[in-house]
Amino acid sequence: MSKALAFDIGGTKISYSIIDENGKIISEVKKFHTPKSIEGIEEILKNAIAEHENDVDAIAIATAGSVNKENTRVIGSTGNLVKGYNTIDFQALSPKKVFVANDANAAAWAEHEVGASQNCADSVMLTLGTGVGGGIIIDNKVFTGKSGAAGEMHFKMYSDKRRRCTCGSWDCFEAYASGTGLKRTAEEMLNDKDVTTYDVMDGVKNGDKKMTEVFDRWQEDITNGIIGLANLFDPDCFVLSGSMAQFVDCKKIEDEVNSVIVTTKTSVRKGTAGNYSGMIGAALLALKSLEAK
Repeated sequence: MSKALAFDIGGTKISYSIIDENGKIISEVKKFHTPKSIEGIEEILKNAIAEHENDVDAIAIATAGSVNKENTRVIGSTGNLVKGYNTIDFQALSPKKVFVANDANAAAWAEHEVGASQNCADSVMLTLGTGVGGGIIIDNKVFTGKSGAAGEMHFKMYSDKRRRCTCGSWDCFEAYASGTGLKRTAEEMLNDKDVTTYDVMDGVKNGDKKMTEVFDRWQEDITNGIIGLANLFDPDCFVLSGSMAQFVDCKKIEDEVNSVIVTTKTSVRKGTAGNYSGMIGAALLALKSLEAK
């Protein structure tokens, strides 16, 4: 059975494990705080590869940032990663196949292969966390666009410059649908800069009317974004993953989306591939690329 050593590189932590061709994690998942230097990141990768290289068929890397269409390097880094991260030569880390994938695309592939969208040829995955990640599957293939950067959820929700987004523009979907977006919605509606997402969710749980109104507005913004994406891509399903997805009412969103879209009906589901979906998806993509040789 073929196996890959899979990494998930984010702004706060790096995780890795060995994953087999069925998407099963077969070794301990090891985690490190993401170093503040390129050399520190490379050291973690090199040490792990030196330890496990002889036990696997490929090296798989799920990473924040945009990845080129050849899946060999990062072409656009994110603000929470060290400056110059996109200069790392991943291919020099091992003589074996090194496959690099955007973390959201990798997670979307994990859901497609072993998770919530297994029966969907066309799907859109949204990772709702501090920000919003996106992965698009079309005709059972990851859609990457002309350069590899497709799936960024930075389309406009409003036009009156309410909120500055992490991308530098104004009023993107991410600025409203993310956990950060929920906090900002609460700040605006409650006129309280100290309110947290935990306060909102505790309030909803306890039946607080104002907190419930805040939550409903946040979920409405998520719904409106999905409506636009449904009309654009006409997918079989949407998969919602990430730390904030646990709070979302998928059935309510699905009903509202299907009541207004001009395309055929879709479904809205919670992800089931788990917290390591990025690593799993990257491993499956890396092993699939070996089969194509």
